[in-house]
Amino acid sequence: MEILAKTAFAFYCLIIFGGAIVAVTSRSLVRALVGLIAVMIAVAGMYLLLAAPFIAFMQVLIYVGGVSVLIFFAIMLSRASNEGDESGPVSFRKTVNAFACLLVPAVILSVIIIHHPATARNVALNVAPQLLGEAMLGTHLLPFELISVVLFAAMAGAVLAAWRERGEK
Repeated sequence: MEILAKTAFAFYCLIIFGGAIVAVTSRSLVRALVGLIAVMIAVAGMYLLLAAPFIAFMQVLIYVGGVSVLIFFAIMLSRASNEGDESGPVSFRKTVNAFACLLVPAVILSVIIIHHPATARNVALNVAPQLLGEAMLGTHLLPFELISVVLFAAMAGAVLAAWRERGEK
């Protein structure tokens, strides 16, 4: 069973790495969004490996279902052009800079983890979704609602920007 878990972990890592590369290097905004969606789905798979199915479901529902659709609407409403900046190969200098931005934090974090290994801790108890929902709609109601207001404001801003652009043409 441990080999299966390690294989699933490696599979999700590959999807996250591949999706991140597509999201960062793609010249097309829609292709970059597809890479981002692949990363978010693989992160939900990681949550499943951590035995947190409710958090995995929330990852898919909020980020893949909500945020990515919001980004897609913003792309479509802004009418990003298919020409100009999106055409042509990525320069070698930008590729080297992207890999440097990947490797520098990875090396720093690896050195810290090797020199300061984590001590064993007790595993947290599994929280029932009912208790989590009560906490979200009880003590944490204001932050929960502020997230929805921020997403609504972003969508309304995208619609307003597209409306003004159409009015000017």
